[in-house]
Parts: sequence; C-alpha cells; structure tokens
Amino acid sequence: MELIHLNTKAVFFDLFETLITEFTDGKRTINRSTDDAALLGINHGDFKKDWRKRQEARMTGQYVNFIEVMRDILEKQNLPYNEQIVEHLYRTRIDEKQAPFLTIQPAVLAMLKELQSKYIKIGLISNCTEEEIRQWKASQLAPYFDDALFSYEVGLAKPDIRIYQLACERLNVSPENAAFVGDGGSNELDGACNAGLKVFHAFWFNTYITSRYTKLLHPDHLISHLP
Repeated sequence: MELIHLNTKAVFFDLFETLITEFTDGKRTINRSTDDAALLGINHGDFKKDWRKRQEARMTGQYVNFIEVMRDILEKQNLPYNEQIVEHLYRTRIDEKQAPFLTIQPAVLAMLKELQSKYIKIGLISNCTEEEIRQWKASQLAPYFDDALFSYEVGLAKPDIRIYQLACERLNVSPENAAFVGDGGSNELDGACNAGLKVFHAFWFNTYITSRYTKLLHPDHLISHLP
C-alpha cells in the first residue's frame, strides 16, 4: 500500500463540537428540565457569572468535581448547602454530557479509521471536567485513539501551549510533524499554532466561530489537507 502524508506523524483532536456535538440546528439537543440556579436559591445571572468565573479552575482540576464547584459557589454566596439538590444536579449533568457520546457521526468515525489506515497516531486534547467525559472509554471513539489528554487530569488547559507540547511528548512526535483539529473554542486554534502544530478549523458542527485557519467543512476533508 502506498503511504502518503508521511510528514504528519500525529493528529490531535478537540472533543466537544469537533468529534461529538451537543447541538442540533444550533440548539442544545438535550433540553434542561431543571434550573440549577433556582434549585440552589441563586439568581440566575449571578449563578452564570459564578460558574464562568471558575472556568479555568474547573478545567484544570482545581476542583475535585462538580459537587465541589457547587459547594464553593454556595459558600461564597452565603447560602446553605443542600446535599440532595447538588447530587441531583451532578447526576443530571453527567447524563447530559453522556448523550453526545451515544450518537457519533459515521463521517467522524470514517475520518479516524482513515487516519489509522495511514499509520498516523491519533490523540485527544480536551478541556473538560471529570463528569463531562464519563462516557469516553465506552464510546465508539476511544478505540481509535493512541492517547487522550484531559485538562482536569494534567492541570493544564488550552490554549496554554504546554498542553499541546505535553500531548506531543506523550505520543513521541514533534509539533512540526503534528496537526490539531478543533472547532476553535477556548482559543484552542491559536494555542496549537503557537505550539508549532499545523492547525485546521473543524467547521462541520460549530460554524459560529471565525478564524484565520484552514476550514474543514466535513470530516472527510482532513486527509487531503495533511502535509
């Protein structure tokens, strides 16, 4: 078999809105039946602000889990901690984050299979918390990956160039021989570029983020663009 794209030794992927999606026609597939803020007794706007304020700490594992985030928010708001309510919200979030793993697009699996057939290593770099990726190992995606790097486990998050460097080290490839594919959230594309990787903008699920990088309109377009 003729091998092509030999300069590319590894391709790293983002997870949400690149390999899986939580949206259908621009709307969340799972409609929330509960209002976290209302159940916790917090103003909705204040809750969103507190949640976002903890984004980096959540992604880099500074909180053990979702429960600890809720505990901290309630404590800072001088509100009582209701274990049953928080546990309910935790389980609801786990279920919501599991859903996208259950319906993997065939085109995504075909893309991964093709990379594998070219003997190109496949890695994951995901900004996430532990409850968001509970379904990863049981999903159809996991068998294709040589390594999966989750931000909360390594204490680093995109766009920090160290997370891309670490991903390359774990697969024993140099950044100049690697590519990164993502939808562009969290400034991940710039981070990958700054780390020295070839960058591609996954434009098949999320089409709301603009970038200066090569846009891939469909998963099967990736192979033909690899150097």
